[in-house]
Amino acid sequence: MQQTIEEIHTPESQAVSLGYFTQLHADLAAGRPPQSFRGELEYRCKDGSTVWTEVMAHPILGVDGSVVEILGVTRDISERKRAEELIRELAYYDTLTSLPNRRLLLDRLAQAMAAGTRSDRSGALMFMDLDNFKSLNDQHGHAAGDLLLVEVGRRLKACVRAVDTVSRIGGDEFVVLLCDLTPDQAEAADQANKLAEKIRVSLAAPYLLPVSNNSESIEHHCSASIGVVLIEPQHQSVEGLLRWADAAMYIAKAGGRNRITLMVERRAQQRP
Repeated sequence: MQQTIEEIHTPESQAVSLGYFTQLHADLAAGRPPQSFRGELEYRCKDGSTVWTEVMAHPILGVDGSVVEILGVTRDISERKRAEELIRELAYYDTLTSLPNRRLLLDRLAQAMAAGTRSDRSGALMFMDLDNFKSLNDQHGHAAGDLLLVEVGRRLKACVRAVDTVSRIGGDEFVVLLCDLTPDQAEAADQANKLAEKIRVSLAAPYLLPVSNNSESIEHHCSASIGVVLIEPQHQSVEGLLRWADAAMYIAKAGGRNRITLMVERRAQQRP
């Protein structure tokens, strides 16, 4: 059934409408020919749903040049907007965990590097790989593995701030981008290390995963190897920085797993 659009506007649509009529009156007062309007506005219905419309408005002038009426045409473009949002989600977000994917991570990393150069604020990149993931898939199937990955994403987001980015870049590999750390490199390294330890402890806690329709669960233990690098002015490439963090992670894994390796000026500092 077609939804009736009530006269309940979002703040954005109200601002656009007010802006158009303000400009219309300004044009008339200055003796300029009034302009037509074409744009996209969102309307909120009484049931809480929203409807996107394409709006075209054209002033009709009288013989004296005054506006006697405004001819408006609207077209429902809600389906198109939903399709655009779905395309954006598929392009920039992981379909399983709904976390940013590699493409969006690299974009945000590039922005963080540029912002750090301008403001002298520091940042850090954490590359992590789950240590006991393959055995879960082998014993209980990929559905259980998917449940674990979703829970890992949830725990990671609970450990960081809203300004940070948690990304799944493939398989059981996750990356955390920390932004707006202190300019002092030693203090920034300490901040990153403390958060990495918080993440390590969180991911090492037992996982209870439902594996059947009869509410049965399995308890799985899974740690993570974490490589940490600071974002510094001399870094020229986002891909290069990601590879450096990846190398730090492999040092942590080779050192016994469930460890953190911080790379500072290409020297490894490892913590159990």
